[in-house]
Amino acid sequence: MSIQGLALPVAWLAVIALFGALEPDTFLTSANLQGILGSQAVLVVVTLGLLFPLCAGDYDLSVASTLTLAAMVVALLSGRHGWPLVPVILVAVAAGLLVGAVNGALVTLLELESLVVTLGSATFVSGVTLWISDSNTIGGISDSLVDPVIAWDLLGVPLAFFYGLFLCAIVWLVLDHAPAGRRLLFTGRGRDVARLSGVRVGRVRFGALVTSGGIAAIAGVLYAGTTGSADPSSGATFLLQAFAAAFLGATSIAPGRFNAWGALIAAYFLATGVTGLQLVGVESFVQDLFYGAALIVAVALPRLIRAATQPQSP
Repeated sequence: MSIQGLALPVAWLAVIALFGALEPDTFLTSANLQGILGSQAVLVVVTLGLLFPLCAGDYDLSVASTLTLAAMVVALLSGRHGWPLVPVILVAVAAGLLVGAVNGALVTLLELESLVVTLGSATFVSGVTLWISDSNTIGGISDSLVDPVIAWDLLGVPLAFFYGLFLCAIVWLVLDHAPAGRRLLFTGRGRDVARLSGVRVGRVRFGALVTSGGIAAIAGVLYAGTTGSADPSSGATFLLQAFAAAFLGATSIAPGRFNAWGALIAAYFLATGVTGLQLVGVESFVQDLFYGAALIVAVALPRLIRAATQPQSP
């Protein structure tokens, strides 16, 4: 691993040391550590799903809306209608897969830009969520979901963190060691070259968007289990956060490409920074400032590094 690949983990440790020195009585506590690890599992999961279309050279702006829709489906079926947990999860994930399939079909069959398609589908899905919920927050989600997500713990850390860690390992195996991951990489780096090499580019892009929708729905299930309710608009904040974590993660571990472990570290680096700033008394709006600035830096940094390292022409 290069020095550049270790920059983000080192920066994370530096942030921990900084806020630990500033607020040792609140920041350097097991409760704060457990809170950071457990509360960011939803962000980790939705970011991992976002990696698939990004690796294929596409954007999925509907992940936050899909997350919210899945959480609302869980709340309606579990909290209002008393369905058992397994059918509830299956229906919620199926809803996410459907959103991803529609996105994938529009992008690949009609050859539309993924940015435009997923922006439109995000707005449509948000409307569906408001419709099925009557624009109300739905509570009463069964403890059979809440307990294994946030109430139960391992080594003092909520199980939600370990779900995200487990999914991260799976995504890493797929993207880095499976043929599907190599096809995604070839497609993202050059669709014409990939097509000439025998890669079914349309199928790869379609599968990436379907996967993104399905994993976003899983994140929605976790979100519903974390909060015990579903708000028809609360999931919107995850869009910027997920893109910031994905692009910042692409500068770490395997610099220059989207990768699972880099995304995981980026998500917790950002969460640690936001938490530390809040503990030292900065206003709550700092979260938007922090994530927005991180996204800009993550996008600009590789270009700046290339410009600095390339030899100047005479």
